[in-house]
Amino acid sequence: MQTIVSPKVIAPQPGTKSNCKVFNGQIFVSGMTGRDLENRIPEGMYAQSKLLFSKMKALVEEAGGKMDDLIQINVFVTEMATLEEFWRARREFFTGDFPCSTLVQVAGLANPALKIEVNAIGFIGAGDS
Repeated sequence: MQTIVSPKVIAPQPGTKSNCKVFNGQIFVSGMTGRDLENRIPEGMYAQSKLLFSKMKALVEEAGGKMDDLIQINVFVTEMATLEEFWRARREFFTGDFPCSTLVQVAGLANPALKIEVNAIGFIGAGDS
């Protein structure tokens, strides 16, 4: 098993989790949020979604893959009213046949300013099939 890190993604606190792991070509990306390298959280669902997908892309590419290699994403939002902003950002990072997806509204995330969190699972090279 390989731990994947990227200079574009804040490393988690030691002893808590890994942002990304790869085993036998399968990639697991922990929940990404719209928190930048300075720990700031932009306002709005679109800005947060775009930032989290940028971080996810950085990890996937560091592992040797691409976003189209992701097969499943799980999306946790604090409000459904701004979903079109999420979909707009998502379309900027995925092409062709979109990954399977689960969407759940939650009461809150790790910080009250966060509106969305997304994790992912895939296989390196799967998007080439």
